Amino acid sequence: MSNRLHPLPELVSFLETLPEPHILCDRSYRILAANAAYRANCGRPDDLIGRKCFEVSHHYPVPCDQAGESCPLAHSLKSGQRERVVHLHHTSTGESYENIELSPIRDSTGEIAYFIEKLEPLPVSRGLAGAQGLIGRAPAFRAMLELVARVAPSEATVLLQGESGTGKELVAQAIHDASRRREGPFVAVDCSGLTETLFESELFGHERGAFTGASIRKTGLVEAASGGTLFLDEMGDIPLSMQVKLLRLLETGTYRRVGSTELMRADIRLISATHRPLKSLVEKGQFRQDLYYRINAFPICLPPLRQRQDDIPLLAAALLERVAPDRKLRIAADTLACLRTHTYPGNIRELRNILERASLLCDGDTVQRRHLPEELQYPEDHPQAPALPGSMLTTSPVPGRSPDQPEPDDVDLAAALRSHRGSRKALAAKLGLSERTLYRRLKNL
Repeated sequence: MSNRLHPLPELVSFLETLPEPHILCDRSYRILAANAAYRANCGRPDDLIGRKCFEVSHHYPVPCDQAGESCPLAHSLKSGQRERVVHLHHTSTGESYENIELSPIRDSTGEIAYFIEKLEPLPVSRGLAGAQGLIGRAPAFRAMLELVARVAPSEATVLLQGESGTGKELVAQAIHDASRRREGPFVAVDCSGLTETLFESELFGHERGAFTGASIRKTGLVEAASGGTLFLDEMGDIPLSMQVKLLRLLETGTYRRVGSTELMRADIRLISATHRPLKSLVEKGQFRQDLYYRINAFPICLPPLRQRQDDIPLLAAALLERVAPDRKLRIAADTLACLRTHTYPGNIRELRNILERASLLCDGDTVQRRHLPEELQYPEDHPQAPALPGSMLTTSPVPGRSPDQPEPDDVDLAAALRSHRGSRKALAAKLGLSERTLYRRLKNL
């Protein structure tokens, strides 16, 4: 086994022919060679040789696995095989996530002597706050991102599961952007707002005269997504009668427009999403089992924001930039502390709404605590609901109203709304309703 700082010149020369960033390192994590692409990607390109890879990439004083991360070199020493991970690296343009592929090189005795490490940036995510892409550094976020990086280059059908507001469409877009179909269209469909008749027409299209009001031929969304990705959001809301037609599309790759006998071939990759527990729906007979197994080829669970508390400063900065792009707003330290203690039943969508409201109330350049909703300013006066278990939303009885007590009618609700001066959460508790029910009733009212 060799520990030389001067490996074979042929090996070093080979690295220089590779367009992607590559380094050669030994079993002790020392960098022995780096090609031009790696040096261009590195913050300190002039003194790489002899330094430890974890020091250069992460600014860590110890190997990755001793700093709470997954170390591909340590894994490769154990497995003797090539290893892949997703890491957050320091680069010349700041921190960014990279796909790391590490391959062992054996000496004449058969022992691992060197490793070649290839870096491939993940353009869909950033470690630090940015205007676009997935943002986060929490362990739960990194675990999700590694699954995204694994499945994106394939044609596998993906099922995104998670609570409302966790960013399922953004993750679906990220998978598309990192796939071989990235140059094709990304077509998103919200299944929750489509009736049975409208669903078939929207998805497959229709011929002129297929039904009353069909005055022209319409291209369906499956055809519009040809060569790209079709994203079906809220898959659990698709009517049972339509599920069988969707299953036929996935199994045969063919479909017919409404009112047509012509068999058309689909060229799509399907990504679906739901906040509902599909497995429970299958057991209740509300979702087809064969369709469930067909779309669940590669499930990815999106973590709720309460499991990503360390990401709130990054997310808040990025979201504030999105909701107030023309203002350079900052967040005061005590304001950020309030944001970090909230449990966010509405997840990232709720955080965005809070920041958008705060930006409208803020006249200066710093968002203060007084700009936040009352329940965040004074959490002791507004006890938060307990964290929801698992990755799916559940419902539970609302304190303050017994199960047999009727809900307030619209007249009572309107009167309560006129006299109320607190938060929506406080109003829901006062009326004995869940926030979701209150929101629905107010919308209808």
